[in-house]
Amino acid sequence: MPTPADANVSRHMANNQDMRLHSLEGKVAAMLLAATMAAAALGAALEHLTEDLRLALVSAALLLFFPVLWLAREATRPVARLLRVLEGAIASYRDGDFSISLSASRRDELGELVRAHNTLGSVLREQRQHLAQRELLLDTVVQHTPVALLLVDTHGRVAYANLASRQLFNDGRSLTGLGFDAALAPCPAPLREAVAAGEDALFTVHVEGAEETFHLSQRGFRLQGRPHRLYLFRRMTRELARQEVGTWKKVIRVISHELNNSLAPISSLAHSGAELARRKDLERLPAVFATIGERARHLHGFIDSYARFAKLPAPRPARVSWREFVGELQQAASFKLVLPLPEGEGWFDRGQVEQAVINLLRNAHEAGGEGGGIEMEVMRVASEQRIEVRDRGTGMSAAVLASALLPFYSTKRSGTGLGLALAREIAEAHGGNIALGNREGGGAWVRVILPTARQT
Repeated sequence: MPTPADANVSRHMANNQDMRLHSLEGKVAAMLLAATMAAAALGAALEHLTEDLRLALVSAALLLFFPVLWLAREATRPVARLLRVLEGAIASYRDGDFSISLSASRRDELGELVRAHNTLGSVLREQRQHLAQRELLLDTVVQHTPVALLLVDTHGRVAYANLASRQLFNDGRSLTGLGFDAALAPCPAPLREAVAAGEDALFTVHVEGAEETFHLSQRGFRLQGRPHRLYLFRRMTRELARQEVGTWKKVIRVISHELNNSLAPISSLAHSGAELARRKDLERLPAVFATIGERARHLHGFIDSYARFAKLPAPRPARVSWREFVGELQQAASFKLVLPLPEGEGWFDRGQVEQAVINLLRNAHEAGGEGGGIEMEVMRVASEQRIEVRDRGTGMSAAVLASALLPFYSTKRSGTGLGLALAREIAEAHGGNIALGNREGGGAWVRVILPTARQT
């Protein structure tokens, strides 16, 4: 029993046979055969009449020249007509018009070419429509996003701007074609300075009588072979406010927990002391009072650490002797100094940086590194001063490395999460930063990076 596949094969073979019967090659071959037979018959007839073979052949050629020329024109006329039509269709495609379709009534190679052309046009129309829909969707999303988007071309003119950027820079009017510098001219100074810096930045400006914090992200890339620059201005006030509220809630929870941990034993010990005094058991009272004092000192130290972090004054950099600086640190914590010290003097707020490095040394001791495992190296690299503390503890996981510098983050049960955060605050107040990572062979390193006197 024949299958559908067999039927398809049979139809395809029949179509091929039919195509061979109606092919352009067959038509031309038939015309040539007819012309040859006519020439032979006419030549034979003329030879019979004139009895001169040469004269008969020349006469036959002259008589058949114009009919053969007419047959050649008739045979090539469809090809020439189709080529002209295809030339026009290609010109339409070049202009972006894919609506051209040709009649496909022929049953030869030209008909197959016309059908292939129509299929190509249909595919191009579908792709054009799909791209137009995607472009419309993308433009709708970009236009209505709350992030202000500006695309500036190589000549410094705005090539694209969404609705948010129009509201931010030009009171809702179009920015396309306007010079970017002209659009920035009436803007507040913090915004212009952030753009001029050429990198991502946070800045605060007054918008409609209220302070608004923006995050600027700017990137350069090539579009159609030409350099362009993309600017994204995102309002961050609400996000920062939510984060601030979340931070305060966490601080309150931490302080409340620590207060309860200290006040509950103090209250219990005070009650026990009163009971011992009522019983005249004076021998045990000193131990009770000592415990109360110890808990009070712990609570005072805890509150004081938060107060130092919250009330960090602006640094007052001055020249500092590296030898004296390291000597004072060695009195506060033990470590191995990696020599030599940099030539010349340091430039920073001595008290603040000492506090930051002491916190790092304490963290190194708490991490489990003892004796020669804890090292400190002071370096001067280009225009930077670097103070690096290393330990041989267990190191830090990827999650800890990502969060270690956040305020109130601690992996220790009794930690406040302020040691590294305070060191980071001090470094950034000097115009520097902090870097940290794990050491080969175990342990971690923390590096305080400070600018030199010329940068400050």
